Amino acid sequence: MDFIKNCVALIILFSVFEASSALECYVCSNQSANTQKCLNTIKTCEPDEDVCKTEIRWGSTPYWDFGAPKQFYVSKTCATKKKCQAIRSKYMPYCTHIWYEDWSCSECCLGDRCNYYVISSSNIFSASVWTLISVNMMAFIISKLI
Repeated sequence: MDFIKNCVALIILFSVFEASSALECYVCSNQSANTQKCLNTIKTCEPDEDVCKTEIRWGSTPYWDFGAPKQFYVSKTCATKKKCQAIRSKYMPYCTHIWYEDWSCSECCLGDRCNYYVISSSNIFSASVWTLISVNMMAFIISKLI
């Protein structure tokens, strides 16, 4: 009888451990801002989903309408690391944050509820800033040498 009780206790213990190890992410789809639903809806991810994914788009409404105003679209979900990296690679060349163009950015993160905040810059922007700083420093140094 003790053996059966111990087996049941171990099964319960492993079940609790397995349930507690599942990743939790914020989830929402095509929301106009990172508020309300995007900050209040949490999903326990499937066992194979090991990252939280955030996408932000800037553009016209999903249907074509001449002169339609541009707006943000925020989406958050659970994903596999492989899928998230593929989407990130696809979007990052177009993650320009130029207000008059349509653009999309994506970010993957590890850890429970790590996708609370929305990404705010891109690799292209960071590279541009460093290039600008480098060019200005070179111009300053050259002007002092001449």
